[in-house]
Amino acid sequence: MKVFLVDDEIVIREGIRESFPWDDTPYELVGEAPDGEMALPMIRDTNPDIVITDIKMPFMDGLELCRVLRTQMPWIGIVVLSGYDEFEYARQCIQLGVREYLLKPISSTDLKEVLDKISRQISEERKSLEHASSLRARMGNDEKLIKEKLIGSLFSDEAAPEDAPNVIKQLSSMGCPVPSPFYVVIDAAFEPMKTGQEAIVLLTESSNGAVHSSPGRVGTRLLVLGETNEDAEEKAYSMATSLVQELDRANCKEIRIGIGEIVDKPEEIIHSFKTARHIRHLLVERKEEGALILGVREMGDVKDDMPSVINEAKLYMSQHFSDPNLMLPDVANAVNMSKSRFSAVFSQCTGQTFTEYLIHLRLNKAKELLKTTAYKNSLIAHETGYNDSHYFSYIFKKNTGMTPSEYREKYKI
Repeated sequence: MKVFLVDDEIVIREGIRESFPWDDTPYELVGEAPDGEMALPMIRDTNPDIVITDIKMPFMDGLELCRVLRTQMPWIGIVVLSGYDEFEYARQCIQLGVREYLLKPISSTDLKEVLDKISRQISEERKSLEHASSLRARMGNDEKLIKEKLIGSLFSDEAAPEDAPNVIKQLSSMGCPVPSPFYVVIDAAFEPMKTGQEAIVLLTESSNGAVHSSPGRVGTRLLVLGETNEDAEEKAYSMATSLVQELDRANCKEIRIGIGEIVDKPEEIIHSFKTARHIRHLLVERKEEGALILGVREMGDVKDDMPSVINEAKLYMSQHFSDPNLMLPDVANAVNMSKSRFSAVFSQCTGQTFTEYLIHLRLNKAKELLKTTAYKNSLIAHETGYNDSHYFSYIFKKNTGMTPSEYREKYKI
């Protein structure tokens, strides 16, 4: 299970990072951040199973981070750490679906017990959802099938666009509220069909009504709801990325995902679907291994190995990687893309997540400085974008298998 740590106190982060026996447990520390605002894009990027967060932090505190995670990534298990033994915090944490509320300082033993407990809960919940999905499929739940058919009718070539408002009213009357200011359709193809569709049902059920799905001939179509144009785009690309992760976990192959045009009327949902389907057809013709995601706004780059916007992003990162505050939203903003869209496009075009590529840039520079200078590790850490020299050493060893000192000794010129 992947774990992400959020705490504004370097001493606390260092203590958990260094004292917990990560290598001897089934848990992997995939990243850390000093506040929720910086953590959120990294969490989207690294897709952890469990987030450990402090309560009192600058910019975005732990409670606000929990609210966002509950809304956008409800499958993540959350552990709250706090030095404030106050009932109000505990009450709010419980309301936000936090799994555990622990007071600092916390020992490695206590943390291991909590992670084991949450890991079991997550595994049991996944099995339970899979069982429920399988049971519904065997029982042929009439209401579920009717909802799926109604959703599917929005994507039917035979359906008249003017019928869409009535379909949405019918869905709302069945407890499936889909009226929304903005809509965008995702068309996903994958193999094997049955396994993939079951995984997608579980994912859409955890979206709190923001996404609805209907099986298609070669995969699944999804209707994403958004409050604004930007919100719809953010949710669509975030869902597409999550789809790939869940389909990969279900051992699906030939994953091809098209994201249609964002529309603001029910009558135009069919148009969004047609653009998504057209893109998916284009992707099916491409022979690359691995999953492919493409949105209508990237259509101009379909034939390019590396869209110019990604080259622009890589150049920006190469010029700013020494800034310890450089985050995915900064680069996305620099190239005029939403965070989730940029994350999905960047990963697909480079084969690395934003975080992985940023670490690659920083460690390449660190290796150069270790080989060609006598700078202390603390200065090299600062020069490569790490305020915490201990965290720099941790990341360096995790990625190279050597400490900075060992690397310098082996490769010194």
